[in-house]
Amino acid sequence: MTAQDWQAQGDSLEQNTDGQQYLSFLLDNEEYGIDILRVQEVRGWIPVTRVPDMPDYLKGVLNLRGAIIPVIDLRQRFGLPLVEYGPTTVVIVINVLSGNNERIMGIIVDAVAETYTLPIDQIQSAPQLGGVINPEFITGLVAQEQRMIVLIDIDELMNSDELAVTIPTDLEV
Repeated sequence: MTAQDWQAQGDSLEQNTDGQQYLSFLLDNEEYGIDILRVQEVRGWIPVTRVPDMPDYLKGVLNLRGAIIPVIDLRQRFGLPLVEYGPTTVVIVINVLSGNNERIMGIIVDAVAETYTLPIDQIQSAPQLGGVINPEFITGLVAQEQRMIVLIDIDELMNSDELAVTIPTDLEV
């Protein structure tokens, strides 16, 4: 699904009281989901401005209508093999709650997959297993058709010590 496809689908989504809505995306052929209320927009990949002395997974900053936002490569952050960005690579612009503040950030993913309305009773607790994602960032797992979707707490992930970076906002981009 391209950024334009997701935008068109998002325009037709109605608020559903039967469950919570998630946007799912792909990383290394695995499907992950985030609360759709945290998603501001989905953009096709465009190069970002690199900021010196930042972790490798922080690809740089993007000027989004005058706001400077940090852009994180989730594939690299999770320690997955690097791949060249392609036509399905997107930046999901998200709103992250940090205490009483809200930050706008971008996450680079391989592709946007689907939007789901998931009944709360279908979401299972995440087992305590080792893996590329720290279990404290996982809110649950849900079986959807013949695959498992890992639901991520984007606020916890983006406020972890490694990602709680402060990007100068007076940069010219």
